[in-house]
Amino acid sequence: MVKASREFQVFVKPIGPICNLDCHYCYYLKKEHLYPQGESFRMPEDILEEYIVQHIKVYPEAVIRFSWHGGEPTVLGLDYFRKIVALQRKHQPPDQRIMNGMQTNGTLLDEDWCRFLAEEGFAVGLSLDGPQDMHDRYRLTKDQKSTFEATMHGYELLRQHGVNCDILCVVNAHNVRHPNEVYRFFKEIKAPYVSLLPMVEPQPEAEGGVSPHTISAEAWGDFLCTIFDEWAEHDVGLIKVQIFEEATRTAFDQEHSLCIFRPVCGDIPVIEHNGDFYSCDHYVDDEHRLGNIKNTPLVEILESPEQKSFGQAKLDRLPRYCLECEVRPMCNGECPKNRFIRTPDGEPGLNYLCAGYKRFFTHCQPFVQEVAAQWRQQTLELKQQTPHAQATDVRTHIRTGPKIGRNDPCPCGSGLKYKKCCLDK
Repeated sequence: MVKASREFQVFVKPIGPICNLDCHYCYYLKKEHLYPQGESFRMPEDILEEYIVQHIKVYPEAVIRFSWHGGEPTVLGLDYFRKIVALQRKHQPPDQRIMNGMQTNGTLLDEDWCRFLAEEGFAVGLSLDGPQDMHDRYRLTKDQKSTFEATMHGYELLRQHGVNCDILCVVNAHNVRHPNEVYRFFKEIKAPYVSLLPMVEPQPEAEGGVSPHTISAEAWGDFLCTIFDEWAEHDVGLIKVQIFEEATRTAFDQEHSLCIFRPVCGDIPVIEHNGDFYSCDHYVDDEHRLGNIKNTPLVEILESPEQKSFGQAKLDRLPRYCLECEVRPMCNGECPKNRFIRTPDGEPGLNYLCAGYKRFFTHCQPFVQEVAAQWRQQTLELKQQTPHAQATDVRTHIRTGPKIGRNDPCPCGSGLKYKKCCLDK
């Protein structure tokens, strides 16, 4: 089977949109209506194995990455994930490694789950929106009860078992007004890595054209700038904040690791419980269903003109206002799903959060430029040293543990492969 022409990440939905919670802002619960009433959303074992086989065979890198999403994947039960790992081992090539990631609300995690996740080297994304009053504003059970204690219990178990855990915080109309409280809470619980996901939900019939959960662009900019100032003054190297790392990547002329800031997209499609392939997690609809892996090989859909056109449209439809923007390399128009307002001169396709992003990326530019200047100076000093001293210094700077392969995850924690991150620094 032919390998994919580029690295990709599939959000696999082995339980579809089914979840044990009823988060008020969740866009994926509604996807249940795409399928016949009464359908079982549990991915059958034959489709699961077919997907794993195809994913392994076409993945172009030495480290094969799987991403398990929902809904809530843990409602499948631990034995289902034991089966996933067994199937991966059954089909794993001897010269490649497999790494798994899972996004969860954490409420169903227990000792057995966390022991398994640790033993199998899973990376876990945990959804947590801040302190209890903020988390419980929208993240509730089916009977509208608190989920905070159950989520925090899952988080503590993950930490106790040494599972690599990233926090995913949805920034909504409530917690966006409290940036210091949100950030300091994550510092207090010793979160190593935090992703901030802005809540944007178009609602044309509503006042302002968005839902009540949606943040304003101005509030988003204030939120980011406030947290950035505290992070830059006190916490560089102590806690990683994804959007700050994305901004700093431009100092090293590195490509963005986060899809929303890349010039083109289409590398993170979705495979549903029945094998259906959709162009993107935010475009799971009839228009963007490009096939089913039972009938069309995964690599053919990934490489199809339709999927490539979907990704290229992000760049092709960028308004002139964005093309001429001084912070475009940091943003690239962000996610196409949020491009539903007009530019100051009336051109369609401007990102709803543009003003907030522009304020933040402009605000952090002096820091990014300082980082770039320091890196260039250090690089120059290394080049001016004798070859022996230069080689020694580079090894000391980069390799402080076992030898790192070119395709291994970079030890700096960026999430990229070593060869695409710190190898040449």
